[in-house]
Amino acid sequence: MQKKGKTNFMIIQLSAGQGPEECQLAVGKLFEALQKEFQDIQQLSAKAGRRKGCYDSISFTTGEDLRFLEGTILWICKSPFRPEHKRKNWFVDVSVIPEKEEVNREADYRIEKFHCGGKGGQNVNKVETGVRVIHLPTGIAVTSTEERSQYMNKQRAMEKLTTILREQEENAKSRQTNQAWREHNRIVRGNPVRTYVGMDFVRKKLGKTEKQSV
Repeated sequence: MQKKGKTNFMIIQLSAGQGPEECQLAVGKLFEALQKEFQDIQQLSAKAGRRKGCYDSISFTTGEDLRFLEGTILWICKSPFRPEHKRKNWFVDVSVIPEKEEVNREADYRIEKFHCGGKGGQNVNKVETGVRVIHLPTGIAVTSTEERSQYMNKQRAMEKLTTILREQEENAKSRQTNQAWREHNRIVRGNPVRTYVGMDFVRKKLGKTEKQSV
């Protein structure tokens, strides 16, 4: 029996890839089965197919460690849409999608003051007006010496840092989206992690079947 432990937060995607409507139906049935098996599953998104109960993909979150499900799920069933079709094996891809890197704007900053150089004047090297702001979680540091007051230089430095952190967050979101797209189009039809049988979606386990009421 596969051990299922707790993890912090996991994003799982079920995908029919480029498979036909039977694979899309298997995605819907698998999601329903997993919801009954793991009570904390929360749906994030779903791309529905043309028929009721069919999905190109479904993504969800869970506190369970479901990495043991990553790979291919096989559904063995005569096509409910094409009765004369000889094919009975339909595949669903299960993928763990990396979480985006969180940028915590509420984290502590270290603010350093320093003397600004310039052209003469009584205040040169006497008043600390330059400001350097360091974002401790990432190590990113920005400076501002454009303004004449320390307060304004601090504001300007914080604006620069916020822009950099926002760009990092957007890049992280883009990486997550690209990863999900790659996984959506990847179906590995080798050794299935699990096998389900029939329209009742009965799980086949160790040479026998387990009834899944879906």
